Amino acid sequence: MQHASSYAELVCTSNFTFLEGASHPQELVARAAELGYRAIAITDECSLAGTVRALEEARRCAERGQSIALIPGSSFRLENGSRLVLLPEDHAGYTELCALITRGRRNAPKGEYALPDALFERGLRHCLAVWLPADEDDLFTAHWLAAYFPDRCWLGVSLSLGPDDSLRLHRLTATARAAGLPLTACGDVRMHVRSRRMLLDALTAVRHGCTVAALGYRTLPSGERHLRPRERLARLFPEELLAESVAIAERCRFRLDQLQYRYPREVVPEGMSPIEHLRELTAAGIHERWGGPASPALRAQIEKELELIEELRYEPYFLTVYDIVRFARSRGILCQGRGSAANSAVCYCLGITEVDPARMSMLFERFISRERDEPPDIDVDFEHERREEVIQYIYRKYGRDRAALAATVITYRPRSAIRDMGKALGFSLTQVDQLARNTAWWDNPEGFTRRIRQQG
Repeated sequence: MQHASSYAELVCTSNFTFLEGASHPQELVARAAELGYRAIAITDECSLAGTVRALEEARRCAERGQSIALIPGSSFRLENGSRLVLLPEDHAGYTELCALITRGRRNAPKGEYALPDALFERGLRHCLAVWLPADEDDLFTAHWLAAYFPDRCWLGVSLSLGPDDSLRLHRLTATARAAGLPLTACGDVRMHVRSRRMLLDALTAVRHGCTVAALGYRTLPSGERHLRPRERLARLFPEELLAESVAIAERCRFRLDQLQYRYPREVVPEGMSPIEHLRELTAAGIHERWGGPASPALRAQIEKELELIEELRYEPYFLTVYDIVRFARSRGILCQGRGSAANSAVCYCLGITEVDPARMSMLFERFISRERDEPPDIDVDFEHERREEVIQYIYRKYGRDRAALAATVITYRPRSAIRDMGKALGFSLTQVDQLARNTAWWDNPEGFTRRIRQQG
């Protein structure tokens, strides 16, 4: 029996690369852990969107005794059609990668990115690179990458049981040696198990705007782009290429757990600590709200909140929200905090919410708790016609390089998915419309299957 070599998968595309990956990040992580991989890198195209779900699954794997290292990475298309995968070595590398992705997205229309090759020549000193050439004999790109990623770039070899695997490996080896690049094995994974091949083909058909039957050479030649058992990999790849994948993974020391919130310093006056300023504003708010000292019970509630806020070091967060609300009110812009923040007496004192804690029973733990170990969620609504004034104030105060609008990830809705899949599978428009009309967003997967069968 073939020896199961140690292996780390360094190139994985999840379904966060829309219509190109056929598995969720958490499915990829769970499968890699099950197969005994040393590490797995989630490398969606110009995106880190799937890494949070991957991290959550990695933590669950550790609880089950299947520990696996998760490497957050990203892949990019070069101008010649080849692909470059970047993996951060440390926190500085992660910062560089995030900056590159932001630059690429800002340079292009929504849903796209634009990164000329020259942008990879600087600002990535703490990132490792795995190059997947489109042409096995591309010496120009090989030398270019070797020059700008000295001792930090590898040529990635992906073998998928093609008839020319031996010739492909020989040509890639020659190119790598000519440029002084080491080789590493990689699966260039698009799905966690082979059975997702049919879904991947359907997604590819949607991407190309055709039916599965008309895909031709645009589909994958085989179902090998899944996470494969280590025994099979040992039969496909030379041992040194598998070992190199682990060596690369071990150089990637950055973990998402190392990230911490870094709040603006601008909200704290010079010579004061964040908690001193927050206590000062809260005391002023008590006098303004109640016209004098608060009752002993209310004072105890406020003190309890302030102590926990200080313990968890959330003072700058409260001060940041207070500053934004203060600006809006100074301009007569209607705004009000809502949600779980209404359970905070401190938020009421700061003028963020309008629920008087003296008139109701507070449940502060719904808002902040030690066990949750994450900042509270303070939702503030601003009148929509003047919201832009608030946004521009934030940009002016903190600078456009330090302030951004958070994006939401758009996901398939059931009816849209059914319409696209129906067309890809060659259903008539009448059948597609009938299926879509007979589904609702609240249906569970079993409900979908039953309704589709009912429709024949």
